Amino acid sequence: MPQSKNTPVDSKSQLHPRNKHRQRYDFAALIASCPELKCFVAPNPYGDASINFFDPAAVRCLNKALLQHFYAVKDWQIPAHNLCPPIPGRVDYIHYLADLLAASSPEVSAKGAAIRCLDVGVGANCVYPLVGAREYGWCFVGSDIEAASLRSAQAILQANPDLDEQITLRLQADKRSIFKGIIQPDESFALTLCNPPFHRSAAEARAGSQRKQRNLKAAAKHKNTLNFGGQSNELWCPGGELRFISNMLKESQDYAAQVLWFSSLVSKEASLPAIYKALKQLPIVDYKTIKMGQGNKQSRFVAWTFQTPAQQAAWLAAT
Repeated sequence: MPQSKNTPVDSKSQLHPRNKHRQRYDFAALIASCPELKCFVAPNPYGDASINFFDPAAVRCLNKALLQHFYAVKDWQIPAHNLCPPIPGRVDYIHYLADLLAASSPEVSAKGAAIRCLDVGVGANCVYPLVGAREYGWCFVGSDIEAASLRSAQAILQANPDLDEQITLRLQADKRSIFKGIIQPDESFALTLCNPPFHRSAAEARAGSQRKQRNLKAAAKHKNTLNFGGQSNELWCPGGELRFISNMLKESQDYAAQVLWFSSLVSKEASLPAIYKALKQLPIVDYKTIKMGQGNKQSRFVAWTFQTPAQQAAWLAAT
């Protein structure tokens, strides 16, 4: 068995160089693309145009404007109770995955419909497939255990029919499985990605939101609001992210020949030692911790592969 290893990428305090959201929001341009954003924009205490980031409706409308303005995604809508992800951070994950592919075979383009990706837990927002399809021309399968979330994602795709051939949605009927039942025997994927439920319970998710709000000196009337939205399967599961990712690692062995790079976001740095320990128990060839930064917030994802460097290059050359 090849020796597993950890090859971390240097942390950055800013967004990925190709991320279109490195500059401050141009609210005039965003309103021009999405006029309904105007009613949420007002001067902040410093006199700059902004929105109330603790108002879920304002955050959803900002996401809609960002997706329309930068990625030509029309009529992005999600139910009020579903997770409303921060677009800049989600875009970073996509760009760093593209870098991961490029490093696997520098001679082969990491763009185009031949690059097939699996988004585990695509959710009602469908953000990763939307951005990946627009930025790199990738094709996606988005899986989810919630039929209602898939209906919301499908409504977004229906509003953007040019993406029909690039994004497919699948229901995971077995809530205990991650890849089983989704990856078909004749399929292969260059990438899998995942934003797992980070928390172990609803109470933990709520406490995390309140701690964040206290740190940001949020207004008292918003203290009990999860400003990012989200329901149970999006925010928490028994055992939290560590158990979810551990299950993903174990199951990935069964699809070692069908996926070039597996990956998952890891919200809590404290989860990393146990994840590394689990990785070293698998017959993997390599794994990487790729760090991402947005202001004072640090995030990262872990990626692992069962393919040797030669196999990686051959895989991409054959796409």
